Amino acid sequence: MAKTLQLIFNTENGKSVTLTVDEPRADLTAPEVEAAMQAIIASSVFEVNDYPLESIKSARVVERDVTDLLSE
Repeated sequence: MAKTLQLIFNTENGKSVTLTVDEPRADLTAPEVEAAMQAIIASSVFEVNDYPLESIKSARVVERDVTDLLSE
């Protein structure tokens, strides 16, 4: 089962943007994720259409289970 951590931010122009991390640690806590997201915002490294990330919208772990029916 594949897991991803989705970090969802609001930009200064009101749009949402999602950063995805593959295979996050199993023992992540909400305070750790929030601190990391605040650090990402403070770093001003990411911009979307010239608008920086402004605030945290949400974060979630997504699990995906794939069953191959046919394969080579």
